[in-house]
Amino acid sequence: MRFSISTAYLPVTDLPAIAQAADRLGYDSLAVPDHVVDLEELTTPYPYTKDGARRWQSDAQWPDPWVLVGALGALTTRLRFFTSIYVLPMRNPFQVAKSVGTAAVLSGGRVALGVGIGWCREEFELLEADFRTRGRRTDEALDLLAELWSPGWSTFSGEFYEAPRLVMEPTPPGRIPIYVGGLSEVAFARAARHDGWVGDIYTTDEAAAHARRLAELREQAGNERPFSVITALSDAFLPEHFLRAGERGVTDVMTMPWAYYHGLDCGLEQKLDGMERFAEQILEPVARELAGA
Repeated sequence: MRFSISTAYLPVTDLPAIAQAADRLGYDSLAVPDHVVDLEELTTPYPYTKDGARRWQSDAQWPDPWVLVGALGALTTRLRFFTSIYVLPMRNPFQVAKSVGTAAVLSGGRVALGVGIGWCREEFELLEADFRTRGRRTDEALDLLAELWSPGWSTFSGEFYEAPRLVMEPTPPGRIPIYVGGLSEVAFARAARHDGWVGDIYTTDEAAAHARRLAELREQAGNERPFSVITALSDAFLPEHFLRAGERGVTDVMTMPWAYYHGLDCGLEQKLDGMERFAEQILEPVARELAGA
């Protein structure tokens, strides 16, 4: 069982201290969300709330994930980073490959790319990206990224993207894991072909059901690589709760640990205090139990 700090909606100026504390305290990774802009008026409903309303306020900050990972990677030594979730089909995949690959090199391979097809039609239109074909373009873009991150010369020919014989340097120091977000069966199948799935906020029973379905799809796809099931848990508070989730297929828990002690709306010092207390009361007992298992 690993634990990740979610950086969603946090002030950018808090993040260096949070990353350094996470690095020191034994958290596995930082989860970095993604939007380019937050439009005032939308006709597209937000898919992760019952009423379609967005969870965040208009002053929520959305730093560029790869600028942020580059900066925080330079301040840490072991902490990993992944996007939760990067809207891949809203971007040119050649530029994505360059940004992610560079971050992987600078961080010593501590980067994973979590992708989703996106939900906000208006944001796609603003960036001049086709919303209708976003699923097919995501699958093709992931194949293209693998080619661009491979050492030496490569070519690519697909429905949406073409690449003549070329090389992209610097080459990442190792394979960059691909995680996939989304709740549809198509999203689950896409995740099962890659290295992991990034979920939203679920009960342990809900997360376990998703983990079971992902395991079935991985078996069908013949994917025997290590696989991560990453989600936030709404009903886990004690070490035994997290251990039970791990037994049922959850490999990584995203959390804002200060929420357990100070609530979500708190200052940096309270965030750091919450991280310390959560590490002592949850991370360390869970690690001891797993080491003795």
